[in-house]
Amino acid sequence: MTPTPPPGTADTAVSNRRPVLAWALWDWGSAAFNAVVTTFVFSTYLSSTLFVDPAIVAAAGDDDANPALVRALAENASFVGVALMIAGIVVALVAPVLGQRSDGTGRRKLWLGINTGLVVLAMAAMVFVEGTPGYLVLGATLLAVGNVFFEFASVNYYAMLAQVSTRENIGRVSGFGWGMGYVGGIVLLLLLLALFIQGFGDPTAGGLLGVTKEGGLNIRLAVLASAVWFAVFAIPVLLRVPEIPAQRRQVRVGFLGSYVVLWRTLRSLWRDSRQVLLFLVASAVFRDGLAGVFTFGAIIAAQVFGFSSTEVLYFAVVANVVAGLSTFVAGRFDDRFGPKNVIVVSLASLIVLGTTMLFVGTAQIGFWIVGLGLCAFVGPVQSASRSFLARVAPEGREGEIFGLYATTGRAVSFLAPGLFALFVGLTGDTRLGILGIVLILAAGLLLMLPVRTKTAVIR
Repeated sequence: MTPTPPPGTADTAVSNRRPVLAWALWDWGSAAFNAVVTTFVFSTYLSSTLFVDPAIVAAAGDDDANPALVRALAENASFVGVALMIAGIVVALVAPVLGQRSDGTGRRKLWLGINTGLVVLAMAAMVFVEGTPGYLVLGATLLAVGNVFFEFASVNYYAMLAQVSTRENIGRVSGFGWGMGYVGGIVLLLLLLALFIQGFGDPTAGGLLGVTKEGGLNIRLAVLASAVWFAVFAIPVLLRVPEIPAQRRQVRVGFLGSYVVLWRTLRSLWRDSRQVLLFLVASAVFRDGLAGVFTFGAIIAAQVFGFSSTEVLYFAVVANVVAGLSTFVAGRFDDRFGPKNVIVVSLASLIVLGTTMLFVGTAQIGFWIVGLGLCAFVGPVQSASRSFLARVAPEGREGEIFGLYATTGRAVSFLAPGLFALFVGLTGDTRLGILGIVLILAAGLLLMLPVRTKTAVIR
């Protein structure tokens, strides 16, 4: 009798596509957090005039350039940036050992479910963040808490890539997940726009449901609906993807001991696979810059270019379409010219376009052109980064390498929020926050230039 091959081998990964679809549906559902909460809806809601002292808003009237109003909005944006920076520090201190421990105990799905559930709870609690200045702290806190547990969930989710793919198709499976995320974002944003946000002729109510805009209730209910969306589409991966077996260890280490194990792995990479370690560092930096593009792009659109919440969602839908299409096309260039070339060209383009954003005035057409240009290069960097690591991962150690990739990717996730908050705080101009993001992308590019494609060795 032929034994059943373990998860992740060619037989199971190729012949059974259900685990792949179940795994990718988490990406589809996660658009509820990535697109709705951190990028286009809730973060923009927190940066609106609803959270500014009513006296300042009344004194400004229709003058969006009123110095007091501009300063107040910038202070709110800076506060949100600081909250995300703190969340990034927490992730940096804790996340690197979570994937390692879930591998060792064979409870990767359990922790994916727990952390996803905590993200959903944080999203659901955002319904209580009324559109008044007194609720800004609660809103920023929930945003930060959601980010922390979303990154903890991602540690396990990315590590599961090796369970639903083979070395031969890991790039395609990874790209399928990214694509599902973009498509899920488009579908969800269109639904929220139609049901809760678009005015349809009534300035006091949003969407086909006619929810009042008083106190931002329509936005808050949109986020609540997004929490349900994420919860539903997170279920298949927990049911369909088999759990990994627990690893046998001579000595079971505690939580603090896990940092010792992590240090040994990093030392091994430094000794035997320095190019891979350099790539992990470079990708950690430039992926934080990519996160900054999406996280703070909507805030810049609203505060600098005067986008309404509805216009931000229109842009979001088009941005997801552009990112998805460009990622598909970039996959062909990846196979032909190599993933490093795709990463380098895309990062250089992002730096040029990010700098251009400083000189396009305040006309919305400028943001549409430059913003969509930025979106066209974000997806290719993400997909080519996974492809690069898939090519250099040693056989049998893919899960460990991708788990390290996921954790190191968030080890410096406080940089972009921190520099964004710094530049905005120093200048009082939200637009100049993009300089912080450009600096992060430039640092990542410089670190990436000397990297060579060489298979990793871990002892």
